Amino acid sequence: MTGLAMARALEHTPLAVTIAKSTWLFPLIETLHVLAFTVVVGSVAMLDVRLLGLGNMRRPLHELFRSVLPWTWIAFIVAAICGALLFSSKASTYYVNLPFRIKFACLALAAVNMIVFHSGAGDIPNLGRPPARARIAGVISLILWLAIVASGRWIGFTT
Repeated sequence: MTGLAMARALEHTPLAVTIAKSTWLFPLIETLHVLAFTVVVGSVAMLDVRLLGLGNMRRPLHELFRSVLPWTWIAFIVAAICGALLFSSKASTYYVNLPFRIKFACLALAAVNMIVFHSGAGDIPNLGRPPARARIAGVISLILWLAIVASGRWIGFTT
């Protein structure tokens, strides 16, 4: 079964049909998706700005990460669940949509960037200006999350 065939099968499930046919369910889920996504992007940006050495320099890096990341992950899970529900309602349309594919490619790259950064984060000083590799990870993260936001917004104009 091809990806497109799986997408078509998904959009014909009872839950997907209910979301697609409801006058209020899709907008409600989309609102929750956008709100949760806003928390994700805002918290990631706060961490990235700190990695760049541009803000919150008096607060130890590990303390900022420890207090912000749980909220980031909770919001990411909510956004992912809502996004999956939205996808299910128009799966075949989204599956072939270029901005949708760009969004997911950038999400994957952001995950790789995060994994690479966190694998070596133990030797980053907690105070002062972070080393070049941390600043590079912050710049890459900011660029990717801006691309994710832009492509997510672009999806609404192309479906």
